Amino acid sequence: MLTRKQLDLLEFIHKRVQRDGVPPSFDEMKEALDLRSKSGIHRLITALEERGFIRRLAHRARAIEIVKLPDAMEKKGFSPRVIEGDRADRPREALPVASVDAMELPVMGRIAAGTPIEAISEVSHTVAVPGSMLGGSGQHYALEVKGDSMIDAGINDGDVVVIREQTTAENGDIVVALVEGHEATLKRFRRRGDMIALEAANTAYETRMLRSDQVKVQGRLVGLIRSY
Repeated sequence: MLTRKQLDLLEFIHKRVQRDGVPPSFDEMKEALDLRSKSGIHRLITALEERGFIRRLAHRARAIEIVKLPDAMEKKGFSPRVIEGDRADRPREALPVASVDAMELPVMGRIAAGTPIEAISEVSHTVAVPGSMLGGSGQHYALEVKGDSMIDAGINDGDVVVIREQTTAENGDIVVALVEGHEATLKRFRRRGDMIALEAANTAYETRMLRSDQVKVQGRLVGLIRSY
């Protein structure tokens, strides 16, 4: 049984696919359903996939398979088909910026990979991230890296890192750490007795040793986006 919003989204995607040959963008879905944020669209898409009405195709950009429709929509006529946005007869620039095979994450600002900077809390813009990059369930967000202390881990100044929200970490994880409640930094996490080591991946920077009550894990690195 679908909720009203789930049904509305499924019908909207189906109509746009039939008309244009590609799914609508997240912005178009949000506007069509009169939602205030794209996170609501993410939840609806996940619910439709879990209920077997749609299937997102891994490793195929801009592709979704509509598996079935509710009885009320079936009566209008429907046959499952795979819709691919990268069709040769459709100009690339006319494709939607986002599709159901990608997630748009909020970019919360800049995170220090060097000397810690003030904690980030404001959304500056969004970035499209492949669904396969997101590590399991839970909320995700993105941050722009400032500094070079993690370059030996392949993280450069200006990169965008994808973070899964969580408050725990295993030794060796690269995390967003909130230091003393007001400084945020991207470092490798290690627990040493009652102390927390925040390790840089650059020999020019020293490891910071802090009491466990001085450090709060706010997320773990699950992906990285780089522009050339």
